[in-house]
This record gives sequence, C-alpha cells and structure tokens, in this order.
Amino acid sequence: MLKTRKKKKEEHIDESWLIPYADMLTLLLALFIVLFAVSTVDAAKFENMANSFKSALNGGTGPLDYTSPVSIVEQTSIPTSENALIPTDDRKTNGELDQLQLQEIKERIDDYIEANDLNKSLKTTLTESGLIITILDKALFDSGSAEIKEGALNLAKEISQLLVTDPPRQIVIAGHTDDIPIKNTNFRSNWELSAQRSINFMELLLQNNQLDPTKFSQAGYGEYQPVASNDTPEGRAKNRRVEVKILPFNAQ
Repeated sequence: MLKTRKKKKEEHIDESWLIPYADMLTLLLALFIVLFAVSTVDAAKFENMANSFKSALNGGTGPLDYTSPVSIVEQTSIPTSENALIPTDDRKTNGELDQLQLQEIKERIDDYIEANDLNKSLKTTLTESGLIITILDKALFDSGSAEIKEGALNLAKEISQLLVTDPPRQIVIAGHTDDIPIKNTNFRSNWELSAQRSINFMELLLQNNQLDPTKFSQAGYGEYQPVASNDTPEGRAKNRRVEVKILPFNAQ
C-alpha cells in the first residue's frame, strides 16, 4: 500500500513554474503596451491606457505610474532652422499674412505710380520670392551713365518713403543692362555699369534715415538676366533697368 501511494505521488507533475512564467508574460505585455504608447504623440490616450493597466494589475509602482514617460513635442518635420520649429499650419498662415502685407505695399506703390503718371517707367510685380519694383533706366540714368539724373532725385526720395515698413524688411537693389557692349572709358563691362547703378541708387535711397542700411544689399547682373529679347530696341529698353526687391520675412 505504501509503495502504491509513493508511486502516485511521484507521478504528480510539478506546475509551480507556471507562476513565474505567467508573471513574465504579463510583464512583457505591459512592456509592449508602454512602447506602443511612447511611440505615439497623443498624451491623453497614453494616460488613459496607463490607468487601465494599473487597475488591471492591481496597482503598484513602475513606469505606468507616470502620466508620460517622455516629453512629447508635436513636430511635423525635422527642425533645420528657426522657422522649422513653427508647425506647418502656422508657417503657412504666416506666409499668407506676409503675402497680404506685401500686397498692401504693392497697392501703395501702384497708387503712387498711377497718381504721378509713371506707368511707362515703373511697375510692380508680386511673386513668392518677394515684391519687385522695376524702374526702367531712362527714368534714372542717361545712356551709359551710372549717375542719377537730377530729375530722378525726387522719384528716389518718394520710393524710399514707400520702402519704410515696420518691422523693416530685407531689400535688394539689382542693376541690369541690355547686351550691347559698353562704349565709354568709365566702365569696362556691363557688369560694372549695372553694379555701379545699383550702388548709386541704393545710396540715394538710404539718405532716408527711416531705412535701416543693414537690411540693404545690392547686385549687378549685367546683361545676363533679361526680361525681353535684345533683338529689338523695345526689348533692350526693358532689359535696362534697376529692380528693388522687397523680400518676404521667411526668406530673411
């Protein structure tokens, strides 16, 4: 009889290993839930999920006791500049507002052009890269010269007033010529002529103390950025110009 009982006792399988095994599975499940929650940017969902699992596991301390294991920052793209820290929707809104402000500046300048019958010499163009005021060279210079004409001094003064903004914007003054080689001793090339014209006009604008010189720059493009064909006198006249470009804030 004793042998029979002993044999039956030996045949009983020890199932005590199931307890730590079950605990391990529970911890693994909790770990995956935590990892999933951390990978999302919805802090409210994470907190709700954490509270649910704390209740299911009958309390205790650990990672789920915190409302959020990491600082969650919603970001639409990798920041590569100061503007990149602004959410995409906000950057779009700021860009649209900037364009509206440039449009208002354009309308003021257009009103001035219309009131002074300067349509043949000045025009404005609003693009995504900025507001461009185009001044044909005949309004500012004599042929082959970089000296501002006496009759253009008042025009430059008026334009300088129209460039005053709050806050101030970056402004680029660019000179352009046609493709006819320069034929005087003052300039060796159209590069020099266009550059000197842009410098002289910029310096004239900056006589207005309301403008910030640190916001200004100049460029001379010579004949290499035409807006019309150089095959006709009319086209060459359009190419001989000075451009005042008012930049949007997001390009500064």
